[in-house]
Amino acid sequence: MGSADVHPAAAGTVPESVAVEVAYCPRPGECDRVALTLPAGSTLSDALAASGVLQRHALPAEGLRVGIWCRLKEPDTLLRDRDRIEIYRPLTVDPKEARRLRYKRHKDKLAEKAAASLAKKQPGQATAA
Repeated sequence: MGSADVHPAAAGTVPESVAVEVAYCPRPGECDRVALTLPAGSTLSDALAASGVLQRHALPAEGLRVGIWCRLKEPDTLLRDRDRIEIYRPLTVDPKEARRLRYKRHKDKLAEKAAASLAKKQPGQATAA
């Protein structure tokens, strides 16, 4: 392993800055991502403040569920180079209930297709009024 393969922290040098990304999805299919370069020793809350995401989406600074790479973290967590800070929005529907609703819609759609198919096979029958 050459000297180029050694991580800067392992070599005893501390980077002067860290490059991170802050991501927030206000609704499905939409993502607000901000790439930042912060001084070494910056915390998760420093990145949130510097990104402007909280202000753009009128989010409170306190009480947010935030994490780094899909793991919940405290706001005072120190950042490392290439961290992805994620702001989690609250669930609007219980996941189990959402699955039930999707299944019901799918079942209804299948029933409609079956009824349409049956109507095509029996074109000569009149409907009762």
